[in-house]
Amino acid sequence: MKITITLTITLLVSCLAAQVSSAPNQDAANIIQELGLREASKPFSRQPGWAPSKILVSAPPFLTSITPGYLQQLRGAAGTAELVIDDSGAFVPDPALLQGVDAVIGLCDPATMTAGADLIWVHNYFVGMDRCASLTSEQVSGRTFTNGKRLSGPAIAEHSIAMMLSLARGLPAYYRAQMDSKWDNNLRQQVRFGELKDKTLLVVGLGGIGTEVAWRAHGLGMKVTAIRNSSRSGPDYVSYVGLSDELMVLAADADVVVNALPLTSKTAGLFNETFFAKVKKGSLFISVGRGKSTDTDALIVALESGRVYGAGLDVTDPEPLPAESPLWLMDNVIITPHSSTAGSDSFRRGAIIAVENLRRYVAGEPMLNVVNMDAGY
Repeated sequence: MKITITLTITLLVSCLAAQVSSAPNQDAANIIQELGLREASKPFSRQPGWAPSKILVSAPPFLTSITPGYLQQLRGAAGTAELVIDDSGAFVPDPALLQGVDAVIGLCDPATMTAGADLIWVHNYFVGMDRCASLTSEQVSGRTFTNGKRLSGPAIAEHSIAMMLSLARGLPAYYRAQMDSKWDNNLRQQVRFGELKDKTLLVVGLGGIGTEVAWRAHGLGMKVTAIRNSSRSGPDYVSYVGLSDELMVLAADADVVVNALPLTSKTAGLFNETFFAKVKKGSLFISVGRGKSTDTDALIVALESGRVYGAGLDVTDPEPLPAESPLWLMDNVIITPHSSTAGSDSFRRGAIIAVENLRRYVAGEPMLNVVNMDAGY
């Protein structure tokens, strides 16, 4: 009797533990709901070759320092699979560690794809898949790619709004005067953009970042329009969603244009001389997507001519922006070094979702944030 009771209790505890591990923790559940993360239509267990056995995770000290318990959470999610931790400091995993690895969490990189012959799942901490844009169909086939889409949206959106407000209120010129210890009241005459309220914002790329920008701009009283490639659907606070062929028409009516596009063959060089000739005179241009989507020379001409009132650039082409670029010295330009995700919140969300996707991979459940590698996002 005693043995039977002990065995029953042991089985009950095992079942309860299995139930706990088969569901996302509360932090992950909150992120999924709040940011609208999407899961795949099919469980991973249906993917040919699925048999989790050895998983490599890039865990730079910076990431583990802002995410207490990250390594323990990874080990818990890995279950009985072997977990290899690369704590060398890079987000791109060491190719030498990829022998026999079937899944990797880090940054998608061609060297990883080449060295990881057994890989069937690759998770990219960040949203950008630029590094793997050159992969061949053979390198993509039979593999599932996931990323950090929507996780940095709130931070990048706040960065975008900060740039809008700073440019609209002429803060760059005031800051330069402050650095010279100069009380220059005449600078107020240069502030001609006016208030953001009742002005029109065009978000180009209504994805995770673009949606967050639109929501905040709507809260400032702006009329929000948008361009997206996939459909005309959008949230209630976006008054009109156009398709990609409507860019020039909508840009002509926009007081502020925000570039929140990923880099693909279709978006490279999209904001060129033709685009800047069509934008509303005296508009703001904010770029937080990818630098190569903007023709830098065309933007400089538009700024110098006054066609564009000001520009906020978190991304440039090239990166880093050369020291001799005239953009550095323009009072109507704000430049940040591809750092709009700065702060720990985005990285912490990234770590939580990496653990959640690892749990789903081992359990064979539908994955979050699956990337369409043909589209590039």
